[in-house]
Amino acid sequence: MGVIAKNMDTDSLININVLYFASLADKARCNEEKIQVPPSISLTELYETLCQKHRFDLSQSDLRVAVNDYFAKWTDEIHEGDNVVFITPVAGG
Repeated sequence: MGVIAKNMDTDSLININVLYFASLADKARCNEEKIQVPPSISLTELYETLCQKHRFDLSQSDLRVAVNDYFAKWTDEIHEGDNVVFITPVAGG
């Protein structure tokens, strides 16, 4: 399990699951990642941290985010056991 927060006591962290699809999965080199984060982290902060870790090149404005199968706001906080998905643009025809 990866730890996103540095210089924090791991007892004060929460466990979440992040799912990656399309280009994000390619960059992360995985489809799913279990990580520990501070309980007060927003989805924006989480994505910014994951961008640094995996070198994602999609901006936040190009994505949608969902938590536990429901679209969420970027300012929403994450809770213990949440499943977070960053949804990339989809082309259709």
